Amino acid sequence: MQPTRRSFLTLAAGTSLGLTSSLVPFTRTSGPGPKLKILLLGGTGFLGPHLIEAGQKRGHQFQLFNRGKTNPHLFPDLEKYRGDRDPQKGKGLTALEEAIGNGQKWDAVIDTSGYVPRIVDASAGLLQTAASQYLFISTLSVFADRSIDVREDSPLIQLEDPTVERILGSTYGGLKALCEQSARNAFGDAATIVRPGLIVGPLDPSDRFTYWPERIHRGGEILAPGKPSAPVQFVDARDLASWCIECLEQRVFGTYNAVGPAGRLTMEELLYGCKVVIGADASFTWVEDAFLLEQKVRPYTEMPLWIPRQGPPYGTAQCQKAISRGLSFRPTGDTIRDTLAWSRQRPADYRWRGGLAADKEMQLLADYRQREAADR
Repeated sequence: MQPTRRSFLTLAAGTSLGLTSSLVPFTRTSGPGPKLKILLLGGTGFLGPHLIEAGQKRGHQFQLFNRGKTNPHLFPDLEKYRGDRDPQKGKGLTALEEAIGNGQKWDAVIDTSGYVPRIVDASAGLLQTAASQYLFISTLSVFADRSIDVREDSPLIQLEDPTVERILGSTYGGLKALCEQSARNAFGDAATIVRPGLIVGPLDPSDRFTYWPERIHRGGEILAPGKPSAPVQFVDARDLASWCIECLEQRVFGTYNAVGPAGRLTMEELLYGCKVVIGADASFTWVEDAFLLEQKVRPYTEMPLWIPRQGPPYGTAQCQKAISRGLSFRPTGDTIRDTLAWSRQRPADYRWRGGLAADKEMQLLADYRQREAADR
């Protein structure tokens, strides 16, 4: 039965879209603790600004190490070390080496920009005597089999050639798995590995979530991909950032999957939830996986959050371990609303990096209706 407005208003207020958790949350016993000096490797892209905002609200001090190429105007009041994560390029890690030589130390390092193990080896190895915790932002793409529900100890991808450094769809997950090990090799039990799935919300440059609030805001007939009951998972960058800062404050070590919601959320619930939250005049036409694949629609990028279900159902990431240590999620309705508000402030000529072009969507819908009529 097609979901009603009332049912999705309920979802937006609680249950799946509210992302409530039945688990007992991690409870602090002594407040956030002392103010920390944090070195952020990267810091001016998507997650970085949210980390800085969350940390500064709690009184922590940040220093940045990056190339100064992405949003260099951000955070003019922060101390910045300029260089390259790759010690073989430009000035490499010289600025950090000099700072450490002059006695600089940090309470923690957050690594948001490590993709190649050789490069993480270099930075983590250099910093192991100058910092007491290394928090590495990894990915759920490290898992070898995503057709099953994965937990932190599920098998990881093993690259045939571990020396490869070209980042492709076929190598990304395996490289990040090796980067995790690089962080552990340098910091041992003082390493914190955080594995988010799709990170969403304001500042997201990928459009892999933003497309849906924007498209539904535009209204009309909307192509909805695959099975309505397919599960979707993502985490608001602000929730992820806040929890990462708490991990530093509370000295939380180990490996954690970090993606929401706390309960099950389907593609149907998300899309109708967007419609309710936005108040859009929109309708959905559900188009089968096979047709979209035949038309060479690219999963997850051109059709955000769509993962074709061929063979066994696609599994979900189990995040109870992180939730038990304090990870929490704002209502999905808030993420939808805030993402749309931010997106509407972008230039009118903004070039989308994800989502179907309007003319292609119209053609796909027309072709699908014609196919359906011919089959009847």
